[in-house]
Amino acid sequence: MSKIVADTSVIINGKLVSQIESGSIRNCEIIIPQSVFDELQSQALKKRDEGFVGLEKIGKLKSLSGGYGLNVIVSGSHPSSDDVKLAGSGRIDSLIVDMAKQNDAVLYTSDRVQYLVAQAEGIDAVFLKSEIKKESLEFLKFFDSETMSVHLKENQYPLAKKGKPGEFLLTKVADDVLSRDYLEMISSQILETTSISDSATLEISKTGTSVVQYDDYRIAITYPPFSESYEITIVHPIVSLTLDDYDVSEKLMERFSDGAEGIVISGAPGSGKSTLASGLANFYHNKGKIVKTFESPRDLQVETGVTQYGKLDGSFDNAADILLLVRPDYTIFDEVRRREDFGTFADLRLTGVGMVGVVHANSPLDAIQRFIGKIELGIIPNILDTVVFVKAGEIQKVYDLELKVKVPTGMTESDLARPVIEIRNFEDDVLEHEIYTFGEENVIVPVGKKVDRIGIEKLAEDKIKEIFRRYDPGVEVEILSDNRVKVSVEERCIASIIGRGGSNISELEKLLKVHIDVVQKSSEKSSSLSDNVPFSFSESKTSLLFLVDRDYTSMHADILVNEKFVSSVRIGKKGQIKIPKRSELARDILDNSSSQNDIQIVLKDF
Repeated sequence: MSKIVADTSVIINGKLVSQIESGSIRNCEIIIPQSVFDELQSQALKKRDEGFVGLEKIGKLKSLSGGYGLNVIVSGSHPSSDDVKLAGSGRIDSLIVDMAKQNDAVLYTSDRVQYLVAQAEGIDAVFLKSEIKKESLEFLKFFDSETMSVHLKENQYPLAKKGKPGEFLLTKVADDVLSRDYLEMISSQILETTSISDSATLEISKTGTSVVQYDDYRIAITYPPFSESYEITIVHPIVSLTLDDYDVSEKLMERFSDGAEGIVISGAPGSGKSTLASGLANFYHNKGKIVKTFESPRDLQVETGVTQYGKLDGSFDNAADILLLVRPDYTIFDEVRRREDFGTFADLRLTGVGMVGVVHANSPLDAIQRFIGKIELGIIPNILDTVVFVKAGEIQKVYDLELKVKVPTGMTESDLARPVIEIRNFEDDVLEHEIYTFGEENVIVPVGKKVDRIGIEKLAEDKIKEIFRRYDPGVEVEILSDNRVKVSVEERCIASIIGRGGSNISELEKLLKVHIDVVQKSSEKSSSLSDNVPFSFSESKTSLLFLVDRDYTSMHADILVNEKFVSSVRIGKKGQIKIPKRSELARDILDNSSSQNDIQIVLKDF
């Protein structure tokens, strides 16, 4: 009886089963190396579809064996821990070749490298080239010319988004509820294509999820434990646009052509950001520029002259090292999401590479906000010069960024000058927002005719109240001018605010960069702003308990110890305030009070 050794590839893709069913293989012994079986078992335990498919194919081989005169056996020793560690270097493949040599068997494989190695070692080998017809892929039946994406979920009807970006309708595309077996069959078809087709790539493979790029279809497969049930989502771009298809003004086209090298395309999911990014990539390519892309998965619809890069060793930062060696003129960075992505984008831009980034955001300001805190505020204009906001597939707004040293709009004193990032409407050059540091915070402040004093009046009141609440929870703030405010507090708090020799108030004025007048609150206003709440106090093993009248349930109050503000709390059910003894608040109360008389609960007036 002749012998055949089957490797992992011909088992998973089903080519060995097909050969048997066609009658090409009969009356022989089929040896499945133990290393192959262990590999499939390991993949199945990790919830990867390849493992399940392979084990099912082995079961089918054994069920066919009786009718075709076959003897299917699993033979050989289990791979050692060193073999498993070196699997990526070809150790498991070597064990399979050795098995064929030891048994004087013919090696059947769909792995071209495996086939060439066997031939080099003088082993008889049969190369079964995997083939799959695009028309046979089951998921394609759910698509038509208007389908943007298909959503297949276990125990649900198949749904599809039909229309165009910003104008689509979620539609049921079949009347049968989807079973898990059916979805696993579709998933197996898709994953098989990644090993046999140059047009399919497995972009992500982790426990509970796989992402495949097949031609221009982006396919995300999720299953337990990552998701509660089996689900397949397939996204397919239905339009491929050039810049000429957009309503782009001559001024903006000139900016794209000559001036813009730090572009951010922002918009909500499905708004058409990636479509515009693809159009820009092709635009620069056709202008004779070297264009590369950073994508995960690689699904931008770009011309063949544009090279598409994924993550290198799981990181775009590693890919950036290679990118600099190939000297691109422009790089399209699709989906800048993680903190390290923003850092990579900034580093590449500062090296002189023209960058186009795609960022999820509900407004162009939100897109800029996502860079704040991840990179230094002062270098943002060096990284971003043009922010394009896309909605429903159209360019809705474009911002231009520029850094200046000036007094922020709404302030008048020259000593308040600071670095300010101006955000202007690109088309009419009207200043709409400013970004600068106020106190210790970076803020985006709207400016313009309708908000001509926004710099202090809009922002300062909340900021100043926040700082002075530590002295008096009922503090009042009045804006006297662009650089002068009046703070009204209880008389007992004034000394603490001023400090010895005015040192404390001077520090506060330096922090806020405004002059502060501290005055005593009138008794009328003071009594109307807050009320002392009677309470009873007790302790349990784990908590401090304050009990007030039930009428105050769900209201907010301040806790003061020796007339000093400690914290704001919410009165719970049945008028109870419960503070865990292990908390910092409980320690402050116990350390600074000798009796219940030292504690006040002051009801806030809303």
